[in-house]
Amino acid sequence: MVDTKKFTAIVSKLSGITISGDNLGLCELFALKRLEAYEYIRVEEIRAFISSLYASLGEPLVLKNQLFCFTVGLMSRIVLRNKYLTRDYSKHATSTDQFEEFRVMINDFMKLDGSFYIGDWIPWLDFLDLQGYVRKMKALEKKFDHLFDFVYHEHKANREADKNLEPRDMVGLLLELMDLLVGGIETTSSTLEWAMSELIKHPRVMEKATEELDKVIGRERWVEEKDIPQLHYIEAIMKETLRKHPASAMIPPHAAVEDCNVAGYQIKKGSVVLINIWSMGRDPTLWDAPEEFCPERFLEGKLGNIDVKGQSFELIPFGSGRRMCPGYSLALTMLMCGLANMLHGFN
Repeated sequence: MVDTKKFTAIVSKLSGITISGDNLGLCELFALKRLEAYEYIRVEEIRAFISSLYASLGEPLVLKNQLFCFTVGLMSRIVLRNKYLTRDYSKHATSTDQFEEFRVMINDFMKLDGSFYIGDWIPWLDFLDLQGYVRKMKALEKKFDHLFDFVYHEHKANREADKNLEPRDMVGLLLELMDLLVGGIETTSSTLEWAMSELIKHPRVMEKATEELDKVIGRERWVEEKDIPQLHYIEAIMKETLRKHPASAMIPPHAAVEDCNVAGYQIKKGSVVLINIWSMGRDPTLWDAPEEFCPERFLEGKLGNIDVKGQSFELIPFGSGRRMCPGYSLALTMLMCGLANMLHGFN
């Protein structure tokens, strides 16, 4: 894996801080009042997403591209306060080119972040940059800097023009939240894509999901966030998707705070610990028929009470403890509403 400290610098260098789960800015962003205040953005973007799907009826559709556009629009409005990076952003003639460039930046980011970096394991070879990853990271850093500068200067100009502008809005927290923008886009769209892929291969599961939606929601309206607690089967589908297809194979590196023994292995204090949640989700000692897609496993028996919020160690797609993903609540809301509305609106 590429050196975490070097790569995190891409998203935190301007603020001079280290991004972590207990950061004050992140706590403010994901406070209940803050999430509730931006519910209208999530509603508008989901409606726009469903409308774009409806406009493509009868034509071949690459769902991955539509999901990417949806998450880019949603996350840029929440984090950047504006739709800087969407296809329908009409302020600049180069918006389409900017969008495609940003898509490439996100893909490069995710590839580099998950790459095996030989300098991490053989430190005296680090300076050679044998795989060219450091060079690629520096080039990517410049691209992100260009984007951040544009957003920062526009926000600064707006603040100077309007003295009554809310001082602690999302762009006011911009320099603390860029990891959310980059990570949230790719992980959300890929998880929704995996969920739809599994449902297409398992029509029985899709039929049960639509039956639940017809019973709870009816045919007269769309799914709203307040409906989520009543959609138990949709929740089970999302849990099963996160079990079988976690957004990241490993959660961010941790360090042992003391000497300990894990499964007979001695782990020294200070050792870097990488937790493979992909393997945990397919471990036959934890799950019956782990290769099968079976949401019912989360509706009955001992697995019925398992959650994805870091308390059930069999399933920790967002991590656990102080370094747990601080945006898990927002992510779950986006995933559940996005999936439920896709199923509710289309066969």
